[in-house]
Amino acid sequence: MAYAFAQRELEQRGLADDIELLTGGTRPTDHVHEEVVDAMADVGIDVSGRTPREITFEEIRSSDYVITMGCSAEDVCPAGWAGENCDWGLDDPDGESSSAVARIRDEIERRVRGLFEELDTSPPER
Repeated sequence: MAYAFAQRELEQRGLADDIELLTGGTRPTDHVHEEVVDAMADVGIDVSGRTPREITFEEIRSSDYVITMGCSAEDVCPAGWAGENCDWGLDDPDGESSSAVARIRDEIERRVRGLFEELDTSPPER
């Protein structure tokens, strides 16, 4: 969900050529959970064709920011890594009710938007 919202922020802010997004997990499942597909469809984002993937140490090492959803980045961030990491401490939507998944989705969307605002990545107004 965070990756999909971040992609939308990049497009809306005209930053697709300036920022590279990576997504992955430390223990990814083999499919996007149906409750997540449904919750994202409710806000006009199709994630049905996506496949979760594992993030690599090399990818983390080359990143400026690592955001985790509910697990510490300490066990995945390589020693000597100088980037920023933040754990948002969110509940796993797997098996949750549609209303709980919607609340998680909305919180992720709010935090993604806030991250972009914090980074002040909006192009200057003309």
